[in-house]
Amino acid sequence: MLIAGLGNPGARYEGTPHNVGFAVQDALADRAGVVFRSQSTMRAWLADVHIGDARATLMKPATYMNASGEAIGRWLRYYKQGMQDLVVVVDDADLPLGRIRIRSQGGSGGHNGLRSIIEHVGGEQFARVRLGIGRDARRGDMISHVLQPFSKEDMAVVADMVVRAADAVTMIVTEGTERAMNCYNQAVSQEQEMES
Repeated sequence: MLIAGLGNPGARYEGTPHNVGFAVQDALADRAGVVFRSQSTMRAWLADVHIGDARATLMKPATYMNASGEAIGRWLRYYKQGMQDLVVVVDDADLPLGRIRIRSQGGSGGHNGLRSIIEHVGGEQFARVRLGIGRDARRGDMISHVLQPFSKEDMAVVADMVVRAADAVTMIVTEGTERAMNCYNQAVSQEQEMES
């Protein structure tokens, strides 16, 4: 199984909304006590982990966000894995900051990283853990929003979301996507009811 967190390589992108997928990968690697290694042939950083009884590979593509599918598609083809063996962790500006939503498949929703993956793996039938980064008009246009670091006041919410997202990925691997959807998407629905 491949668990791919999306983001942009380089120190200048650390702590930005577009890199929350990388942050979840780092959390999963820390839990497993492993470190990422650069693999130029895959154009990615990789780490092999055990999650429950399952073996999985964590990936942080080194291709930049908009070409994420190049690394992911290459890995799946090399190891002869299908879309059902892929979990993608990705930022989502259509979700409020801190929210998590899991889907078993679906389109790109206008996200260039997801669009690249769909193009390179040949379909939409892969699980994704969507992490809410919201939209903040004070930060300018969408490109500025996703590439500027989170504000200090948002960091506690982001840190909590990263931990919950790592838990969600663990549940997908150990108990299945549907179980994780029922657990994490249900929590979102209950929050919305309490707010209304």
